[in-house]
Amino acid sequence: MTIHRRFIIQFFTQLILLFLLLVLTSLIVLMIIGFYLSNDEAKNDLTAADSLYLGSHMIKKNGKPAFDAELKKRADEQNGWLLALSKKGKVLAAYHAPESLASAIQTKESTALLLEKDAALSQFKIWELHPMDTQPVILLFGKTNAAQLLLKHLAADIDWAHQQLDLSTATLEALDKQKARIQLIDANKKVLDSAGSLPERSSLETLSDLSENEQYSVAVYKHEPSGLTVTVEAEHHVQSSAGSSIEKKLSSPLLVILVLLFILLLAVSIWYANKFGTPVVVLMKWIENLGNGIYEQPRDLHERPLLLTRKGKLKRKFRLYKELIDTLEELTRTLHDNERQRKKMSQTREEWTSGLSHDLKTPLSSIAGYTNMLQSDQYDWTEEEKKSFIQTISEKSNYMMKLIEDLTLTYRLRNDSLPIVKQPVDLNEFIRRTVIHYINMAEYEPFIFQFEPYPEQLLAPIDPKWFQRVLDNLIMNALKYNPAGTTIQLSVTMIEQELVMITINDDGIGMDHETLDKLFQRYYRGTNTTDPSSGTGLGMAITKQLIKLHGGSINVKSAPSEGTSIRILLPAKEKEEQHSAG
Repeated sequence: MTIHRRFIIQFFTQLILLFLLLVLTSLIVLMIIGFYLSNDEAKNDLTAADSLYLGSHMIKKNGKPAFDAELKKRADEQNGWLLALSKKGKVLAAYHAPESLASAIQTKESTALLLEKDAALSQFKIWELHPMDTQPVILLFGKTNAAQLLLKHLAADIDWAHQQLDLSTATLEALDKQKARIQLIDANKKVLDSAGSLPERSSLETLSDLSENEQYSVAVYKHEPSGLTVTVEAEHHVQSSAGSSIEKKLSSPLLVILVLLFILLLAVSIWYANKFGTPVVVLMKWIENLGNGIYEQPRDLHERPLLLTRKGKLKRKFRLYKELIDTLEELTRTLHDNERQRKKMSQTREEWTSGLSHDLKTPLSSIAGYTNMLQSDQYDWTEEEKKSFIQTISEKSNYMMKLIEDLTLTYRLRNDSLPIVKQPVDLNEFIRRTVIHYINMAEYEPFIFQFEPYPEQLLAPIDPKWFQRVLDNLIMNALKYNPAGTTIQLSVTMIEQELVMITINDDGIGMDHETLDKLFQRYYRGTNTTDPSSGTGLGMAITKQLIKLHGGSINVKSAPSEGTSIRILLPAKEKEEQHSAG
C-alpha cells in the first residue's frame, strides 16, 4: 500500500472516530441537560416529571414499594399527595392521600369515577412505573385544591341575608396562615365584602379574572337564593422562580461540560500532534543529520534509535511513513558508504602522492648526482665508470618516463579518451610469445612458467598493443610479489564458443583480504614486496579498465599462502558479428 493511500485511510479513520466521539459527547451532554431539566421541572411540578425520575425515587421498604424522602418533600411543597397501586388496584403505599380515595380503591370502586367525584378537589396525574426488584406500580399524584377546601369550610359562616361575611376569629387566622382571600360578590360583579391576607379586589370584569395568576388556586360558589357569589383564592406553596432555578441548576454542569470539551479538544490536538507531527519532526531531524554529515538515524538521550522499539521493530506511529523511511535508510547507507570510500580514497591518494613524490625524487636525485659527478673536473672518470653512470641515468629516466605514461594513461581511461583498435589475433600464439619473452629474461630464471594453449586456433578481437599491456601487468605482478621458485601457469580455453577464458595462476604467497579488496583501486600499491621501485599503484586499475574496453571482465581469487588465481573473460567475436550471425 502506498503512503498516499495509507494517509487517506488514516485520516478518514481518525475523522470517523472523532465524529463518533463528538456525537457521543453531545448525547451525554444532552442527557445531562435533560436530567437537570427533568429534576428541576419535577421540583416545581411533579405532574411534569417523567416515569424515569419517579421510578428512581421509589424504594423498597419491608418488601413493599415506598416513597423516598425526596419525593415526599416535593409532594409537600406542591400541596399534593401520593398513592401507589398494584395493577389490580391494591394500595401499596400512600402519602397524604385522601382517606376516602384510598378506601374506595380498596373496595375496588372505579378509579375513573373517583377522579370524577373529587375533580373539584384535586388534579391527578397517573404513571405506570417499573422499579427494579419490585412489581409494576401504578403511581397517582394529586394536587389538593386549597381554595376549594377552604370554601367548603367557610360557606357555612356567610350571612347571605345581610350580604356580608360573618367569619370567626379562628377562620380569619386560618386565612392569614393559608395566605388566602375570600370575597363576596353581587350580580353586578361588585365586591361586597372580603377577608384574608391577599390584596382586595374592588370589582371583577369576569370570574376568569380570578385565575389570571397561576400562583393561586381559585374556588367559586354561587348561592342561588341570594344571587351572590363567593370566591376564594389561595396561594400555591410552589416555587415560582422556575426559570432562574433552571439557569442556576444548569450553570454549574454547563461550565463543567465546557471545561471537559476544552480538555477533550486539547487532548485530541496533542494526540494528533504526537501521531502525525512527531514522526515528521524526527524525519526532518534525520534529513538535517544527513545534511550535516551524520549518516545515521536520529537517537534519543540513551543513544537508541528514535524510530525503533527495543526489539528493533519500527514504532507504530512511524509505520505510516514506511516507504519514506526505507528510502532514507537506503540514502543513509549510500552516503555512509560513499563517505567511507571517499576517506579511503583520500587516504590512499595521500599515500600514493607521498610514494609518488618519493619515487620521482629518488631517480631525480640519482640523475642529478651522476650528472654532477660526470661534469666535475675534480675527478678523472674511467670509460667504464662513465658507462655505468650513463646506464643508471638511463634506467632512472626510463622509470620516470613509465611513471608519467601510467599517469597519462590513467586519466585517458578515466575520461574514455583512449582509442582501441581491435583486430583478430590468435591468442595461443600471442600468449606463447609473451611467456617465452619472460622465460628468456635472465632475472626471471628462478621462476617456473607453464602454458596450456587451446587445442585449436583461437582468434579473438583485441588491440595487440593494449592487451599486451594487460598481460605484462599481470605477469609482472606475479613475478614481483612472489619469491623465486614460484610456478606461474597460463592457459586459454573457450566457453560455449562465445567467451574466451584466460587464466593466470601462481602458487606464491597470495594476498590478504584487504589487499584483494583494494587491488583494482587507483593509487593502491601492495606492501608485500621488497622492491624499492614497486610500481606506481596504477597497474591493476589500468589493467581492469583495458579489459573493460575490450568488452571483458577480470576476477581475482587469493588467500595468504595459497597463491593467486586470475581469470579473464573476453568475447570471442565482435558484437556486430554476433548480431549478423544470429
